[in-house]
Parts: sequence; structure tokens; C-alpha cells
Amino acid sequence: MQQDILINWSPQETRVAVVEHGAVQELHIERTLERGLVGNIYLGKVSRVLPGMQSAFIDMGLERAAFLHVADVWQRQEGGEPPMALRNKTEPLVPIEKQVFEGQALMVQVIKDPIGTKGARLSTQISIAGRLLVFLPQDDHVGVSQKIPLTEREALRARLQALVGDKSSGGGGGFILRTNGEDATDEELSEDIAYLRKTWTGIREAAQRMPPRSLLYQDLSLLQRVLRDLVGEQTQSIRIDSNEQHALMQSFGKEFMPAAAAKLQLYKMERPIFDLYSIDEDVARALGRRVDLKSGGYLIVDQTEALTTIDVNTGGYVGARNFDDTIFKTNLEAAGAIARQLRLRNLGGIVIVDFIDMVREEHQSAVLSEFRKQLSRDRVKTMVGGFSQLGLVEMTRKRTRESLAHMLCEPCPTCQGVGEIKTARSICYEILREVLREARQFNPREFRVVASPKVVELFLDEESQHLAGLSDFIGKPISLHAESVMGQEQYDIVLL
Repeated sequence: MQQDILINWSPQETRVAVVEHGAVQELHIERTLERGLVGNIYLGKVSRVLPGMQSAFIDMGLERAAFLHVADVWQRQEGGEPPMALRNKTEPLVPIEKQVFEGQALMVQVIKDPIGTKGARLSTQISIAGRLLVFLPQDDHVGVSQKIPLTEREALRARLQALVGDKSSGGGGGFILRTNGEDATDEELSEDIAYLRKTWTGIREAAQRMPPRSLLYQDLSLLQRVLRDLVGEQTQSIRIDSNEQHALMQSFGKEFMPAAAAKLQLYKMERPIFDLYSIDEDVARALGRRVDLKSGGYLIVDQTEALTTIDVNTGGYVGARNFDDTIFKTNLEAAGAIARQLRLRNLGGIVIVDFIDMVREEHQSAVLSEFRKQLSRDRVKTMVGGFSQLGLVEMTRKRTRESLAHMLCEPCPTCQGVGEIKTARSICYEILREVLREARQFNPREFRVVASPKVVELFLDEESQHLAGLSDFIGKPISLHAESVMGQEQYDIVLL
């Protein structure tokens, strides 16, 4: 499976497309103004200690002082116990006034971004995330993600412990195996361990030479994560259209990921890099509900808060010899298209797929097998069940970041995200009921209806008789005023 990575960089936004066999499979976006502080490590200065709140304010050189609670102050654990963050905090906490003092220089990590008038929340428990592991430099605990099956954890922990080594052999430090490291080779784990230790060495050296209120480590940018997370043996090239960012990626890659850096190329053509594979067109289609298949069939994708549903339809496909074969071939094509849409849209959580009903069991097995094969290319962990009694396939895909739609779109101000609005006639009748309700409570000289042009036009034409009848019934004139800025469901009734 050949893979190319295309990077479109601008000062306000970085876009990364993963292309396989000429079709975009993944899109990653990072916007400069929306990049948070979580994960950043600072050398802060304690500005105030508040014993009554068991907290302290830390000056990090930001607009507002950050907040450190006693529960987030790291304490050394004896006997290889896991850090406090991973255990039930039943042990009594040492009062914060006995752990920090005003004016003290303190290494801290942001665990929650500033919100409104509140500053960032901090911890002195440092953790650095790699591609496969999380490094806890202040601890010696070696653990495995609880999302990995219990039967596999001990063997994985033993493997990781052997690779980590101990302090006498130049090792040490705590490591936690992430979920996506379950199937990693020893070589991949060793590379991640070396990268994380090298990063920590750089942070400690920076803390010794830099003054308080300095940024010691910033969580990797999207460009750096491309080299760390997205590049593999199947990657043929990484092309970027910025000379400056190409040089920065080369510098970072040569130090931490030489194999990935060797695949970097500077794109110099005048044609926009995303035009090479019509990526923007694919993204536009990925934001819609309907996805057309080459055979004439189509998918309907509906994303809700709880789950995502995908419906497969034959559409205009009539190419097979009989109806069963038509359904089978449409479902086979849909299996590949659905796997691609899940990656491109970055849909996570529960996904329900409604393939077209198949009578023959061998057809069901073949479609399910093809679906699992296509999903195996996904770097995000997926789990697929069989066909249910209702003919549905249930699956889950791990949530790693916001979906494409949530990142690029916002709810429609007219329909408020429902996807539909009431008809103009429904609004007319709603207005008539509201005028009658107001007439029973108040006694104005006149009622004026302010509504969208389409609603007013309907009142002047097909609904004019009903409007006149209501005016006679309440004994008051009803005037109309069209307001172009109003949505179809918006209206106002003014009492004159």
C-alpha cells in the first residue's frame, strides 16, 4: 500500500492530506489561533500561595496567572508504585504551603487551557506523549493502557520493562504503553523510548539555563506529528509547499526521526499542492450527507452526538445480471467507500452501517470480510461485529480528535443544526395563532407582523383570506412588513 503525504502550509493554517492509491484517505488540520496550551511545559514562578484554598498561582509569562491545586502537585512514590495520577488518591496530601513558596521557580505542565477569565490549570507531574508511549520522567512505573485486554497486559508490561531497562543500565523513568502501541514491534517501541528520553533531556537542560516564566517545551505541532505519527514504511514521500517549514521539519526529523526526514521533499510547482489529487473537492464532498459510488449507488452519512449511521443504497446501479448480484456488488463497493469516509471525516464512537439486505450468507460473509480488510488500513483502532438480526453492522472507531465536520463547520443559524426548517405555510399558521393569543390578552390599535419575505408573500397571496378572516374576528387591522434579514422561521408581532 503506497502512501504519499501532502502538506499545505499558511501562516494561519496547516493542512495535511494522507493519499493512498491516488485518493485522499485522511485530512489533518491545525489552525494557529486555535492551538491550545495543554501539554506545554513551563518554568513558572510561584506568585501566591493560598493555604485556605490549598492552591497556588503560578506566573508563566501569560496574560493571566495559572492555577495549581495541591492534588496536582507531584509527590515521589516509593517501591515502584504508579504515580498519583493513576491511582485512587486516598493518601493524605501534604499541605501546599509545605511544598511550594512564593518566588520559587517551578517546572509545571498545562493540563487545562485558560477559559474566559480563568487561567490555565497546572500540574507538576510531567508527562510527555510519544507515538506509542507516554513518558513519566519523575517515576519508575511501567504500565499498560487499561483499554488493552487484561489477558495481554502482563506480557506487554514485561516486554516494555525489558526495553526500558533500569537506572543502573542507563534506563529509568516511567512509561505507559498507549492503546495504539499494542501491536508495535520492539524496534518501534525502542525508537519511541529514545525519542522521549532525548526530549526530556532537552527540557531539563533548558530549565537550567532559562529564566523563570519561560516556555521549556511545546507539545508537537501538526508538522512535527506528521513525522512522528503518520510516516511509516508504506510512505513514499512527504511533500510540503513551504520552504521555511520544510527546513524546520528537516532539522527536527534529522535529530529525532532520520528515516522519516529522508522522505521530505519541497514542492516548488505553481499549481497548489492540494490540486494534485483534487483534495479540496474530496473535502467538500466529505462535508455532505450523500456520497456517490462509481457504480451508481450511494451512501447517506448522518452524524449525531451519540453515534453515526451510514445507509447504503443501490441508486441507479443496474449493471449485474440479477438483483442479488446488483446488491452484492453495491455492498462490496460500499465497504471500501465507508472505510475511507470514516478516516477522511474522522468519525469516532459507535457507527451503525445499514448495508442493503442480502439473502445469501456467503454474500454477507464476503462483504463483512471486505469491510474488515479495508478497515485494517486505518491507523485508528476499530472493532467490527457481525450482521445483527436486523441486518445491521455495528462497529466502533476510537475518537482521536474532532471530526472534520465539527472542525470546519458550525450549526446553521436558521435551522440550529436540525437540518430542516418549518415551511412558510407552517409559519403563517403559527403567526395566526399567536396573533389570536395576543388579541385575547391585549387591546392594541393594530397588529403588525414582521416576518421573512417568503412568509409575507404567502400571506398576501394564498393565505390572504385567512389573514383577513382573523382581522375581522378580532376587530383589529393586521399589517405586514417583510424583513430580508429574518430567517424563514423568525417573526415578530408588534402591538401598535
